[in-house]
Amino acid sequence: MGALTRFRVIAYVTGVCLLILVLVAMPLRYLAGHDLVMAVIGPVHGFAYMVYLVLAFDLAMKCRWSLKGTVLVLLAGTIPFVSFVAERKVTTRLKAGQRI
Repeated sequence: MGALTRFRVIAYVTGVCLLILVLVAMPLRYLAGHDLVMAVIGPVHGFAYMVYLVLAFDLAMKCRWSLKGTVLVLLAGTIPFVSFVAERKVTTRLKAGQRI
């Protein structure tokens, strides 16, 4: 359960960082010419995504997910809102005793 909790936390952090990046930082950079938000949130999201990959892979190994399920969950941190959906599905399925 500790691995699942760590995954859930980083999934939310990664998702929020990506939303800030896409909905705030990129418009500010390209429409208003302000690079500061992008310079801060870009590396934060990059780091959070790397941690997301490690923790998702760790959970996949511990729960013996299928290769397809593992790859889909790993890619979920790259598309806005999808990390939230993936976190919910993973949590629901693992608590029900199902494989991913």
